[in-house]
Amino acid sequence: MLNVAMLSKWHVHADDYASQLKRMEDVKITAVWDELPERGRLWAKELGAAFEEDLQALLRRPDVDAVVVDAPTSLHAEVMIAAARAGKHIFTEKVMAPTVAECEAIAEAVRENVVLFCISFPHRTFPSNLFAKKAVEEGLLGDITLLRVRNAHSGAVDNWLPAHFYDARTCGGGAMIDLGAHPMYLSRWLLGKPKSITSMFNSFTGRPVEDNAVSIIEFENKAIGIVETGFVTPNSPFSLELYGTEGTLLVGGWDNAVKLKSRRWPGSDEWTVVKDLPQALPSAMTQWVEAILHGSKIHFGLEDGIQLTQLMEGAYKSYSEGRKVDF
Repeated sequence: MLNVAMLSKWHVHADDYASQLKRMEDVKITAVWDELPERGRLWAKELGAAFEEDLQALLRRPDVDAVVVDAPTSLHAEVMIAAARAGKHIFTEKVMAPTVAECEAIAEAVRENVVLFCISFPHRTFPSNLFAKKAVEEGLLGDITLLRVRNAHSGAVDNWLPAHFYDARTCGGGAMIDLGAHPMYLSRWLLGKPKSITSMFNSFTGRPVEDNAVSIIEFENKAIGIVETGFVTPNSPFSLELYGTEGTLLVGGWDNAVKLKSRRWPGSDEWTVVKDLPQALPSAMTQWVEAILHGSKIHFGLEDGIQLTQLMEGAYKSYSEGRKVDF
């Protein structure tokens, strides 16, 4: 039996992670901590778990083997380093921490205490995006020249995001550090090491953080990545476009299809709707639990988390200083 503690209900995905765990065999949610004690007490009651107001007291509990960290981003380093030092396995929501220095401190604590770490990168489990990775690795499009990834929703214009998601101090930013994390980690995964980044952000709704944002990344292989995100666009389907010297791959869009046209693909004169896609990977939560219980693979760990924060830290520095930032 894997005993898991939930560390904060701050993030909008915290309830979903708890639901995933409750559906799993050999997993039990035993305890809850929250930086807002009243919220934590209510959640613990809903989950049928104990509430601990003191984080260190929770981490000393013998009925806690692992923790799910959904605390404010600004607390990630403090909470995860404490959990690692207590010998608890760690699952967290993106981003790993606001700065690379904090990420590296987390990584050091995780490695020194030999605990398992997983960060949630759900778009890297999807068959369509796994096919995009295959297309890049197998050269189906030739050399990649440009990648565009858009991931946006209407949370700010339709007022369904929680108010604390507009607090730059606790979040580290706005739309880019939250929803933009998905295009960012996909870009790094598909195109490799970044060379520089340039950002343009604004607040369409007048909130204190950006709700409409674009970053442009130049990679060492000379490909350019365009990352688009925002909280101000209803009916904005996820889309990923890959352009290479031999062809083009389009993923998502209004019909949520995978379309390929390439001189290196059979039937190159026509667009092909690709049906034979790779099998989906297990969810990040399933990967983490199965790794702890059975030693299976976690596909997104410490290095992935550090790489995402490197891009985010550069993106926000570019915006705040009004210049291109080199890595």
